[in-house]
Amino acid sequence: MERTGTILRGRALEPVEGRIVVDDEGRIAAIEEESVESDDIILPAFVNAHTHIGDSIAKEAGGGLSLEELVAPPDGLKHRLLRAADRDDLVSAMARSLQFMERAGTAACLDFREGDVAGVRMLEDAADGLEIDALSFARGSVDAMRAGDGFGASGANDTEFGDERQATREAGKPFGIHAGEVDASDIDPALDLEPDFLVHMVHPEPAHLERVADQEVPIVVCPRSNLVTDVGLSPYSDLAERTTLALGTDNVFLNSPSMFREMEFLAKLSELPADEILRMATVHGAEIADLEYGLLEPDREAQLLVLDGDSDNLAGARDPVRAVVRRAGVDDVREVVYGDGERAD
Repeated sequence: MERTGTILRGRALEPVEGRIVVDDEGRIAAIEEESVESDDIILPAFVNAHTHIGDSIAKEAGGGLSLEELVAPPDGLKHRLLRAADRDDLVSAMARSLQFMERAGTAACLDFREGDVAGVRMLEDAADGLEIDALSFARGSVDAMRAGDGFGASGANDTEFGDERQATREAGKPFGIHAGEVDASDIDPALDLEPDFLVHMVHPEPAHLERVADQEVPIVVCPRSNLVTDVGLSPYSDLAERTTLALGTDNVFLNSPSMFREMEFLAKLSELPADEILRMATVHGAEIADLEYGLLEPDREAQLLVLDGDSDNLAGARDPVRAVVRRAGVDDVREVVYGDGERAD
């Protein structure tokens, strides 16, 4: 299988005119530079590094509520709605969000999965038959982590997560935790757990920034969510100088799980360059979850997003990376090509 167009190659996302060849095992066999007639833009499919898609049952609920009123366990609005919902309704709503992400070019999402082992099974059912890798960063128990793909902790002020952290080490699975979303009080105890990644980090102080750099802990930022919940915005440039940043869309009841929207929003409110934001939306999230894709390079697993570079929206773009980050949307998606040869049109 091959696709032609402008290929955003490697970690530098260098625009190369030519063809990308995928072998029968679903890996990139070659990227060949040559003149082609196609206007398509070919890039790695996205990795959404932080979602809560169980909230799909209540999109745009809770307008005007504080972050604590919305999501704080055990009685924030989302938790009450999740407890009251029928299992089939939850699975159906999550499946529709996954289908949207798949059509919009997302190859994987790292979902902080409520509901213990049962919640992990619900996400598995929701993803059944889809190409997207829906990874469960389970919550509620060590058994849930073992059933899923890792552990996703709510925050170090909620409880002590030492046992769960040790269990993830023994299982060889990643441990992520919310930190610094409302204030700085939970950042040090979160870092004390030596997590594999942090989520949000809106309120780090200078000492926290140095700890992040020393521990080399990646951070997933969720700018649209932070704006909606009125907690502020992360110091993106300060964080990017010290560690690897990835990008997530957070709660589906607050924001659509669109990486296009998240990238555009971040690009227009921060000083981060477009190529760095696109890496945040692709390879950086893939590396947190130890996925084999996220870059277009030979021998990588092929998860390709093909955009119509001659769409009314993208025609005439002089810089394909900036166009992808600041302008492109789901209407520009021509196809998503997965390593197993399946396609989402």
